[in-house]
Amino acid sequence: MGLGIAFVSAVHAKVPVLLHDKSAAQIKSGLSLMDKLLAKDVSKGKITQEAAKEARDRVAVVDDMKKFRDADMVVEAVSENLALKQGIFRSLSADLSPKTILATNTSSISITKIAASTIPEGKTASDPEGQASTSRVVGLHFFNPVPVMKLVELIAAVQTSKETLERARAFAIACGKEVSSSQDVPGFVANALLMPFLNEAIMCLEKGVATREDIDKTFKLGMNHPMGPLQLADFIGLDTCLAIQQTLYTGTGDSKYRPSVLLERMVDAQWLGKKSGKGFYDYPSE
Repeated sequence: MGLGIAFVSAVHAKVPVLLHDKSAAQIKSGLSLMDKLLAKDVSKGKITQEAAKEARDRVAVVDDMKKFRDADMVVEAVSENLALKQGIFRSLSADLSPKTILATNTSSISITKIAASTIPEGKTASDPEGQASTSRVVGLHFFNPVPVMKLVELIAAVQTSKETLERARAFAIACGKEVSSSQDVPGFVANALLMPFLNEAIMCLEKGVATREDIDKTFKLGMNHPMGPLQLADFIGLDTCLAIQQTLYTGTGDSKYRPSVLLERMVDAQWLGKKSGKGFYDYPSE
């Protein structure tokens, strides 16, 4: 996700991009993917070789988030873990310019809770410093794969300022995206609808209602979906699906969002879908 956001920022928005990840292997893999995507776009005539080189040159790697100090915007794209995101936003708020927009790519977690973590130590939410810090936090939910998917969900925390929203929207549009807005509710629009659908499909498999092939065939051939729900869950990542479903369940207290036991057990087994090589289907290493 992070690399995809960096790609559209460099190629379409044409802004300088600083990329950070704790894993050097992830950085290497991400930049390799970017090179492949650029080469593919050149081969298809979508961009020139010169434009591809310019886009690639806009992306630089930094080894410390403090080097984001003077960035106009930071977009966080770590896993769906509230505590992890709160820790990152706490650090970003303390270390970066007060003018920097702090955006999260979360697809389900409360933007308001994330924003509250940026209140400076010793200050309250009602202090001017607390209000200024939280007002620059916003949700920018890009969809995977980012270079292909056209939509970004824009989500305001209760603290988000109008200026932050306008700047975030302008950035998403500059990245070549259409923008939809959602209130800060669990799952927003996309995952509040999608994840229960995937969860129900998993429960059908769990109960033996139909085979995995027939469940997916029903939606591909009967509803004209490009892929079935079980294959889609594999592509999203079963751990991500479970984390989002748990957020919906705990955030609403509604039993209709209870995660499938089969989904929980598959994640326990580290059968995470395409990225781990095994999920509802097997994905041999290339």
